Amino acid sequence: MEIVVLGAGSVGMLITSFLSEYNDRVTLIVRREEQAKDLQHYGLLRKNLDGTITRNSINTSLDFSKISKNSLVIIAVKYGQLQHIYETLHTLDPSIPLLFLQNGLAHFEEASNLPQQSIAFGSCQFGAERENDTTVLHRGQGILRIAVEKGDALPFTLFSKSPNPVFQVEFVESAEEMLFEKALLNCFINPLTAILEVKNGLLVESPQSFSLLKKLYEELMAAFPKEMSKLTFSDVENLCRRTATNTSSMLGDILSFRPTEIESIVGAVLKLGVQRGKNLPLLETLYLLVLAKEGRSEKM
Repeated sequence: MEIVVLGAGSVGMLITSFLSEYNDRVTLIVRREEQAKDLQHYGLLRKNLDGTITRNSINTSLDFSKISKNSLVIIAVKYGQLQHIYETLHTLDPSIPLLFLQNGLAHFEEASNLPQQSIAFGSCQFGAERENDTTVLHRGQGILRIAVEKGDALPFTLFSKSPNPVFQVEFVESAEEMLFEKALLNCFINPLTAILEVKNGLLVESPQSFSLLKKLYEELMAAFPKEMSKLTFSDVENLCRRTATNTSSMLGDILSFRPTEIESIVGAVLKLGVQRGKNLPLLETLYLLVLAKEGRSEKM
């Protein structure tokens, strides 16, 4: 089966790198011809956790509107780009399976209503950072969780065939539950690092940010006891320490003057809180502060 990865950001490049280790028919869709040429010439480089560098030869393309029926399409763009992509996805053959790898919950219902017969969602627990057009850094080992929302699960089992022990895949039952749990987890690191403009590890090293982190955990636990029951505060601490040198995606967006995913992550959690009659004053404050920083960045 051919694999088409749409999106040459950190997640798209890292997933492409791992998949191309055991499938020679992987194509990465990019937006710029210059990047396509560089990837064809130099290959896709992955800086591994142990300091080694892996080079993989991949196919590139600037157009994903003409994809063969014998393909699996992985959509690894951020939520804000999905609206432009849905139109093309509607034109693809309905038999082509789709896997969505976005943070947050906002895309769940939208993507589920596409005409494709098999649709799955993924939750990336690993760390990734795009260094340049041809190089991606594997920043932290973690699991790629996949949940099939509708259709046949068979096309997605190719992920379980990876020979690389650091590329671990786990299949779970509920896509919506999985995405909400990841959104809750993202509510801790992303907004705080974006506002304070610090790397993940500093959230547990500074007494003030550690206190904010703990108060946020208590607030989310009170609002969503069932969903938070699987997540201890130690898990949040360990995540910060395990990804201590990482720049969160939300902070990266702020520093690069790009729109963040605050609406699809924190906004979606706040919306669900309203539906359940729960107050989340600290989370709402962080949400508004990130929006304020976004507005400031847009004017610079």
